[in-house]
Amino acid sequence: MAETLSRRRAICILAAAGGLTLLPWSRAAAAAPSPVVWKGQALGAPASLVLHHPDRRQAEKLITRMVAEVARLETIFSLYREDSALNELNRLGALAMPPAELVAVLDASRTVWEATGGLFDPSVQPLWSLYARHFGEPGADPSGPPEAEAEKAARLVGLRNVHANRDRIAFARSGMALTLNGIAQGYITDRIVALLRDAGVTSSLVDMGETRAIGNRADGSPWSIGLAETQSDDIDTVIPIVDKAVATSSLMGFRFDAAGRFGHILHPMHGRVEPRYRRLTVIATEATRADAYSTAMTLMSPEEIRTAVARQPGLSVDLVTVSGQHLRFG
Repeated sequence: MAETLSRRRAICILAAAGGLTLLPWSRAAAAAPSPVVWKGQALGAPASLVLHHPDRRQAEKLITRMVAEVARLETIFSLYREDSALNELNRLGALAMPPAELVAVLDASRTVWEATGGLFDPSVQPLWSLYARHFGEPGADPSGPPEAEAEKAARLVGLRNVHANRDRIAFARSGMALTLNGIAQGYITDRIVALLRDAGVTSSLVDMGETRAIGNRADGSPWSIGLAETQSDDIDTVIPIVDKAVATSSLMGFRFDAAGRFGHILHPMHGRVEPRYRRLTVIATEATRADAYSTAMTLMSPEEIRTAVARQPGLSVDLVTVSGQHLRFG
C-alpha cells in the first residue's frame, strides 16, 4: 500500500500495540479483535485514528490522549487561532514564560536556519502577509507587491533578531512576526509518535501532513510511501521506509495569484522565486527535521541540495524538477 503525501488530504494514524497485527486501512474495520476507530478534525483537516490494542479501554485512553495533544499543540503553533501562543507573540512582539514546545521548535528552526544559510527562516511571515494582502485586493497588480513594500517587509525578516529561551521570546524589531507552518506539522507528528512508542506501539504509520513510520509493517516489510506533487494524487515514486519520516514541499502547492506565478514558499531575502521543483521530498529520522529541510531545499539548486545532504547524516532527498527530471540525493 502506498500513501500519497499531500497537506490537503486527511490526517491518518494506523497503529498496533501488544503484538496485534496491523492491517491496511481498507481492512482495519474487519480486524479481530475489533480496532478502536476515531474520526474527527485535527490541524484543520479531517482525521482518523485506527488503533489495534489488546485492551480496548487502554486503546480508547490512548486515542483520547493523542487527540488532546494535537489540540493542545494547536493552541501553541497555529496562526489560525487568535488565542494561540504564536499569535500572541506576533501581536505583542514578546512572550514571557513561553510554552516549552514553542521554545523547542524555535531551537530546531535555528539549527536548520544555520545549516541552510538562512533559507529556512520562520520570521518570513511579514513577507508572506504582504503577498497575501496584495493579492487579496481587487485588481491587484499581477506583477506582485511594489518593490519598496517588499524591501520594507524583507528588512523585518531574520531569525537572528528573534531571541528565545525558556523565560522569554522577543523580537528585536517592531513589526516582526513568525510562521511555523514549515516545521510545526513535523514537530506534532514526532510528538504523536512519542506517545505511541510510550504506549507500546511497535508498528505504526502516522500522517499528520508529514509522515513518520514506527517499525515495519506487520509482515516485516517496510512501509511503502507514495510521493506526489502537492495537491495531486498522481504518485510518481514509491519509497520504502522503516523508522523514518517523510516530508514533501512544492512551490506549486499554493499560489497567491490566479496565474500561479507566486507560490507560498518565499525566499527570506527576495520574496518570490521561480519554481525549480514540481516536488521535493526529504527523508529523515524525525519529521521535524524533514519538514524544515523540505521547505528550505525548495529554494536551493540541485547542487546546493547535494552539498547540504552530504553534510547532514541521515538525510536524503527525492525530487522532480519542473522539467520532469527525477533526482535522488543521499
